[in-house]
Amino acid sequence: MSMATRTDTQSPAPHVADSHDLIRVHGARVNNLKDVSVEIPKRRLTVFTGVSGSGKSSLVFGTIAAESQRLINETYSAFVQGFMPTPARPEVDVLDGLTTAIIVDQQRMGADPRSTVGTATDANAMLRILFSRLARPHIGPPSAYSFNTASVRASGAITVERGAKTKAQKATYERTGGMCNRCEGRGKVSDIDLTQLYDDSKSIAEGAFTIPGWKSDNVWTVGLYANSGFLDPNKPIRRFTKKEMHDFLYREPTKVKVNGVNLTYEGLIPKIQKSFLSKDKEAMQPHIRAFVERAVTFTTCPECDGTRLSAGARSSKIKGISIADACAMEIRDLAAWIRGLEEPSVAPLLTALQHTLDSFTEIGLGYLALDRPTGTLSGGEAQRVKMIRHLGSSLTDVTYVFDEPTIGLHPHDIQRMNELLLRLRDKGNTVLVVEHKPETIAIADHVVDLGPGAGTEGGTVCFEGSVEGLPASDTVTGRHLDDRATLKETVREPTGRLPIRGATTNNLRGVDVDIPLGVLCVVTGVAGSGKSSLIHGSIPAPEGVVSVDQTPIRGSRRSNPATYTGLLDPIRKAFAKVNGVSPALFSANSEGACPTCNGAGVIYVDLGMMAGVDTPCEDCEGKRFQPSVLEYRLAGRDISEVLAMSVTEAEEFFGSGEAATPAAHRILGRLADVGLGYLTLGQPLTTLSGGERQRLKLATHMADKGGVYVLDEPTAGLHLADVEQLLGLLDRLVDSGKSVIVVEHHQAVMAHADWIIDLGPGAGHDGGRIVFEGTPAGLVAARSTLTGEHLADYVGT
Repeated sequence: MSMATRTDTQSPAPHVADSHDLIRVHGARVNNLKDVSVEIPKRRLTVFTGVSGSGKSSLVFGTIAAESQRLINETYSAFVQGFMPTPARPEVDVLDGLTTAIIVDQQRMGADPRSTVGTATDANAMLRILFSRLARPHIGPPSAYSFNTASVRASGAITVERGAKTKAQKATYERTGGMCNRCEGRGKVSDIDLTQLYDDSKSIAEGAFTIPGWKSDNVWTVGLYANSGFLDPNKPIRRFTKKEMHDFLYREPTKVKVNGVNLTYEGLIPKIQKSFLSKDKEAMQPHIRAFVERAVTFTTCPECDGTRLSAGARSSKIKGISIADACAMEIRDLAAWIRGLEEPSVAPLLTALQHTLDSFTEIGLGYLALDRPTGTLSGGEAQRVKMIRHLGSSLTDVTYVFDEPTIGLHPHDIQRMNELLLRLRDKGNTVLVVEHKPETIAIADHVVDLGPGAGTEGGTVCFEGSVEGLPASDTVTGRHLDDRATLKETVREPTGRLPIRGATTNNLRGVDVDIPLGVLCVVTGVAGSGKSSLIHGSIPAPEGVVSVDQTPIRGSRRSNPATYTGLLDPIRKAFAKVNGVSPALFSANSEGACPTCNGAGVIYVDLGMMAGVDTPCEDCEGKRFQPSVLEYRLAGRDISEVLAMSVTEAEEFFGSGEAATPAAHRILGRLADVGLGYLTLGQPLTTLSGGERQRLKLATHMADKGGVYVLDEPTAGLHLADVEQLLGLLDRLVDSGKSVIVVEHHQAVMAHADWIIDLGPGAGHDGGRIVFEGTPAGLVAARSTLTGEHLADYVGT
């Protein structure tokens, strides 16, 4: 009895299930990680810091999140797994304590013209149901309000089998869709400028075609039109008869025989639409992209006025508002309109829709409209749109993984994002954040700092602990955490002005502004205030304006810095000249490729529903080239050894001596200027971090001939130490006589500017006006705008 009493008074022993409070990673070797071992506390906010390319994403996304998702996929049946991606297990010795990972990354949302903010977040689906129940006149089910659904009518005989008897019956089928027939739900129609396709004063035989790659000896293009039998190849195109012109431009696909080869002939316009317009413009080679931009113009559909919807869908309304009107409203205005609808029959639907729309406002995206194409969202906006579905989730003990959630956010908006991250944590979730901004690092419960450098010089844990211990750790992040740029004592004087008058793009309200030339001009303002509309939508685009936007660079595992920047061309020619052979031998995508792995360097084995396996090619030992090609040398090095060099090594190698190649040296110099000296020339683009890709793109555009550079958030993905280097690069551009216009939120760039144009005061219809223009010192002294207040706090005045 006394024993029982004594046991009752003692505190209960902790349950064994409560001991699993860490995510343990031991011996991680993904990409540049060097046997990294860390222990991450669960149900806490952990921030991963380090210079761009130090291995943060390799640890968080490539190891922890990737293994979590792989293990979840393995719980499905083998049949279901056959339809799912099959990632290999990350290269790591021990990985335990994992929970379900939800990744909210910066990958751009699909750029399909039919994808909008509404379709991506289910808000459109709920609106369609609402209109199908309440709108008058009633036109049909929810599909009648969908711009992705075409109306279909069919009738005919069907055979019905009952027992041993079969019977033919007449049947009709009808589906009412909301798609505009003219633009097929795209909102825009394309028009092809025929003068860019051919010179009508010449005949086909005389070389009338002006389309890139269409040469007279090509049987698939020019040869097909010349020998089809439908056209006279020796007659100037302007003299074609009406029938010949129709066959030339619009003829339906027809089988023909040309020089004994069976080919399909079709009119020039459908052929151009299939071969050029069906592809992603960003993935095209520069000269092809330039041709498409010249030859094709996109205009608002005259039938639906850009709403994408049929006349029936536009005529059906609730309280005078059609679904097209609702989708065109700013989301915060739409939320207020939905609040005013009181209809008990659809109360659950109104509650769910209200919650989704309020989440947009809460996350700082109330200025968007549901009909905004997802391809036009910035990386930061796309990431926050993906967050919408998680904000009201009832799930707990989940690992949320964020990739720089503050990217594209004004300092004013960062506080709101921090509150959202803390809310997710406080619900009992583990929040892992890859971040560079000091404001977000400051709210962390735990910090993991990787480095010390980037690429091969990184991949180790330099610091692990609390935020308070980071500044004293003497790591690169610790030393730069409290960095504050100072205002310039003197600013450069403009050499001219670029006038913008009456700008009304998107939310701009008749803006008149003179952008100074010959200086570093920063355009700032809260997200959605109209910065991109002013710079990208209103600046006249004469020759000489070089624009570097946020669109991500694309590339497969075969693409690398040498191929992307054009560096490989002068290198191949240098090898070919010294050895007296064809330059094509020195390309792993051409004649010199190893025949066993086709120049990939690895053999891929597809194991069906299990993870495929990459193994280094045994014949070329991963070098990608034929053995005979590796016998040719330039200054004692073969092509595989050159591609294994870092940018810094290669700059020295091609700078002087036998290997001196001025064209290659210039490109390497630009790569070094943007801080990519550590990159390997042959490193696949798929292994580069977001910050490295951004700078690689900047280095490529620095070669463009132009007097005005327009940069859209060049600090995206950059560490505090890298921002310092970027400012030096911008100064060198201006000092060399260029004009640099930067759309930016980073206070260090604002403080370094010669002139600031601040838009606001708010976002959407609360913005679109110039609230300040002048020097950074003037903005700080006035403190009259949100930007001015935050910049004053940053520089400590």
